[in-house]
Amino acid sequence: NPGIYRFIWRSRITEGDSNTEANDTWLRFPDADDFYGMKLSGEIVYPKGSGKTPLPEGAGSGGWFKVYMNTLGQWAWRSTTSDRDPHNIFVEFKNPGKYTMEISARSAYHAIDRFVLFQLDIPQPTSPSVDVSELVCDS
Repeated sequence: NPGIYRFIWRSRITEGDSNTEANDTWLRFPDADDFYGMKLSGEIVYPKGSGKTPLPEGAGSGGWFKVYMNTLGQWAWRSTTSDRDPHNIFVEFKNPGKYTMEISARSAYHAIDRFVLFQLDIPQPTSPSVDVSELVCDS
């Protein structure tokens, strides 16, 4: 369905005792109509290499966001971008259809259990027992 979606994944730091190491993975939506990080205040950042500004703090290029979390010792529903200035992740689709989501390893020992894309009128998942639907991936 067309619309603006929030993106969040459930992830975990699986090694070490630092909440700023082994805590991030790359994410991009190369064919979405818009892909950005946004704070509750409405401040927006765009992935480095997207041709849009302003840009997030920290690493990035080629339209990829570095998406991180900082929770030690447990799985957490938290996905933000822009170092030391967290912005939630949003993606916009203007037309119905198939779109591409890409993830790529960045930190060793950052584990991702599941992810959701949800329109803003749907509550954010908070429980590890949240129902999940099957995801069919094209190769």
